[in-house]
Amino acid sequence: MIDTITTADYQSFRKFLEDASGIVLGDNKQYLVTSRLTKFISDSEIDSFGTLMKRMKTDNKLRNRMMDAMTTNETSWFRDVYPFDILKEKLLPELVKTPSRTIRIWSAACSTGQEPYSLSMMVQEYLQSKPGNLSTDTVQIIGTDISPSVLSIAKSGVYEGVAVSRGLPKERKSRFFREVNDGWEVSADIKKRVNFRELNLMQKYTLLGRFDIIYCRNVLIYFSTELKRDILSRMAQSLNPGGFLVLGGSESITNYSDEFNLIRWRNGVIYQLKP
Repeated sequence: MIDTITTADYQSFRKFLEDASGIVLGDNKQYLVTSRLTKFISDSEIDSFGTLMKRMKTDNKLRNRMMDAMTTNETSWFRDVYPFDILKEKLLPELVKTPSRTIRIWSAACSTGQEPYSLSMMVQEYLQSKPGNLSTDTVQIIGTDISPSVLSIAKSGVYEGVAVSRGLPKERKSRFFREVNDGWEVSADIKKRVNFRELNLMQKYTLLGRFDIIYCRNVLIYFSTELKRDILSRMAQSLNPGGFLVLGGSESITNYSDEFNLIRWRNGVIYQLKP
């Protein structure tokens, strides 16, 4: 168990975390590191924070587990509602105006998969409300995250009682899930249009291909100004002409990018790539 972190160890850890993931810790966040890593260090049978820093230099598995412990995986189904309503009511109707094309959606930093599966449910509801407007295999959704462990949960599509209930209306639970031994599994119709890949947002995005919509919500707040600009620039390059970017409710591209036009819809905003 760790009670305190020396200033030198904390500064070393801050630099390591930023270099590895882009996440920037403030000057006085020792308490956050302690709360996130105490159990991890105890379970790993490490006697001090200094020992942890030394072992992470050569132990890739330990480093990955530490990243899992430090990365915030707060998520829920249909989080904030608005980003999902706009997909079904505005973005999909706009995109289907161009026939015979595949619509591709990227859910960045998707954690355990609730966001991409929620998006797939909205696609399914759109298909049911507008039969004939879109074929069932026209939409592809890619979910990415830096953490192998959360992606393992996402790929399984199985969620225990508390995880499946957060933000999920009972009606959608009955329509889009089936009960299994370990909890509730996302139905095959929803899972089949979603794929998951491990990706650090500091890496290149070219292998993912191009997208019509990118969801990057509640992620940029953890990065430096320079990295925010870089990520937004590369996401702009990953969008098809006229593509859309959806950020978190408290996030904005102001001061970070001039490649998008702001679109207001109901009580929220999204961004569209400039011509």
